[in-house]
Amino acid sequence: MTVGHAPPESPPDISPISEDRPLPSTDLEELTPDHRPGRRTAVPRWLRRAVGPLLLLVLWQVFSSTGVLPADVLASPGTIARAAGELVGDGTLPHAMGVSLQRVAVGLLLGGTIGVSLALVSGLSRLGEDLVDASVQMLRTVPWVGLIPLFIIWLGIGEAPKVALIALGVAFHLYLNVYAGIRGVDAQLVEAGESLGLGRWGLIRHVVLPGALPGAMTGLRYSLATAWLALVFGESINADAGIGFLMNQAREFFRTDVIVVCLVVYAFLGLLADAVVRTLERLLLQWRPTFTGQ
Repeated sequence: MTVGHAPPESPPDISPISEDRPLPSTDLEELTPDHRPGRRTAVPRWLRRAVGPLLLLVLWQVFSSTGVLPADVLASPGTIARAAGELVGDGTLPHAMGVSLQRVAVGLLLGGTIGVSLALVSGLSRLGEDLVDASVQMLRTVPWVGLIPLFIIWLGIGEAPKVALIALGVAFHLYLNVYAGIRGVDAQLVEAGESLGLGRWGLIRHVVLPGALPGAMTGLRYSLATAWLALVFGESINADAGIGFLMNQAREFFRTDVIVVCLVVYAFLGLLADAVVRTLERLLLQWRPTFTGQ
C-alpha cells in the first residue's frame, strides 16, 4: 500500500500591488470612521465650548442656594435672570444698549479714521514716519483714562468727552497694527510688482494694502475691545443714559443683580463685535491659509 503525498502548497503571492490588482475588499472598507481603532466620537465644538460656562453657572447657583455665597455679595443666577427680565420688560435695558452702542459706533468711526489715516501717512512715506510716528509713540504711552479730567475741561460733561475717550483708545490700536502691517509686507512682493510694471499707486493698491490687511483686522479686534473698556469709563462722566448709567444707579442701591446684568450685556456686545470681525476676516482674508488647530 502506497502512501500518497499531499500536493505541495503554492507559495504566497508576493507580487506588488498595482492598479490591475486591487486591495482585498475586507479590511479598510469595513472599518468605517466610527469603528476605526483610536477614533473618538466627534462632539460638536459648540457643545465643548459651552461646558465651561455651564459648569460655572451650576456651581454659582449651588453656592448661592447653600448660603456659601451671600446675596448681598453677589446675587444668584436666578435673581439676575429675573432682574434682566424686568429691565427688558420695561424697556430700560434696550434703551441703555442703544445709547451705548451709538457712543461706541461714533467713537470707533472717529478713532478708526484718525488711526488708519496716520498709519497710512507714516507707513507709506519715510517723511511721514519722521513727522508722525514719534509723536504717536509718545502719546500712546500716556494712560488715556488719565485724560478724562482734561476732556471734561475741554469738552464739557456731555457726549463729546465720552466719544473722545473711545476714539482715543481706538486710534492707537489701529495705528500700531496698520503701520506694522504696511512695514511688514514682503519686499520681494514689492519687487515682483515693480517688475510687472506697477507704479507707486499700483503697488500700494495691489500689494501693500492687501498685505497690511491682516494687521488691520487684528487692530480692529483690539480696538473694539478697547472701545467697550473706554465706554465703561466714559459713561462714568455724568452720564444720564447708557449701560454705565444703569451700573452707577445700581451701585448706589447695592443692586448686585443689576450690576451683573450690565456686565453680561457688556460681555455679550463684546463677543458680538468680535464675531463680526471674525466674519470680516473670513471674507477678506480667504487667500491666507491659517492653522486651525488639531
